[in-house]
Amino acid sequence: MQPRNMSMRGVVDLGAVKAAADNAAKRAAAPAGKPAAASGAQRVVIDVTEATFETDVLALSQQAPVVIDFWAEWCQPCKQLSPLLERLAEEYAGRFVLAKIDVDANPRLAQEFGIQGIPAVMAVVGGQLAPLFQGVVPEAQARQVLDQLVQLGEERFGLTGVAVDGEPAAAPADDEEEPAGDPLLAAADEALELGDLDGAAQAFRNVLSDHPAHAEAKLGLINTELLRRTQEVDPEKARADAAEHPDDVAAQTLAADLDILDGRADEAFARLVETVRRTSGEERNTARLHLLDLFEIVGADDPRVPKARMALAGVLF
Repeated sequence: MQPRNMSMRGVVDLGAVKAAADNAAKRAAAPAGKPAAASGAQRVVIDVTEATFETDVLALSQQAPVVIDFWAEWCQPCKQLSPLLERLAEEYAGRFVLAKIDVDANPRLAQEFGIQGIPAVMAVVGGQLAPLFQGVVPEAQARQVLDQLVQLGEERFGLTGVAVDGEPAAAPADDEEEPAGDPLLAAADEALELGDLDGAAQAFRNVLSDHPAHAEAKLGLINTELLRRTQEVDPEKARADAAEHPDDVAAQTLAADLDILDGRADEAFARLVETVRRTSGEERNTARLHLLDLFEIVGADDPRVPKARMALAGVLF
């Protein structure tokens, strides 16, 4: 998926995961992960267990973003993605820490995070959770996500990174200066940093009124509207309503939004494809258009999107 807007700005509370880790630590003496260097410097790639989750992920996320790689020995795609993430962690030199969690050895953590398939990659920033992507992604996309994650940590949480081998966290080597942000989006970005979703949505609309083809503004508006719709929602009640009223388009679209925020795009897509199948007229069109917006959030290069598009076509035609 392309999380540059949704997952970076749609962080959710990690209290439940922390509680599970606390309980697991009391119940079992699991082997510790890789220790920090004796000099006080932090390793940038660590193995994490249920017993070490609080210190190696939650506590550490107050210093630097912690990227979590959920993997297993039998997972062939993991053997492609994990080395890439490890190499990037070394290159970024403390601007983020890579925490590797073996789902077979730590099933409770996999369950608490709602992991449906691996490899799956999430991040914890300042004690908050942000889904990143699932499956193998190109290096360029991984870099883009990591750059935005580091920026989020710096700007919203004031994270400075961890020292590696006695040196402060350093930016990755780059022969070219990073391009300046789009000035047209400055007002929207400022509003998002302040947590003003209404202001951000209006700012994106202002850009689109003058530049209807502005792709970043369109995607930014879709993501912001997603956050507005779910900001005050009780997830348990919303999911219960959707289960009780399978033909209620409003209930299904809201549950699909929550699925997306939880990193469960497959479930969101399947839910709305089924809603389109069960409905007709304006209700069907509402569900269809909502699904198309979710496709935009996840990104066309995510393999789940073309699969869901085919399923949608199958029920429409």
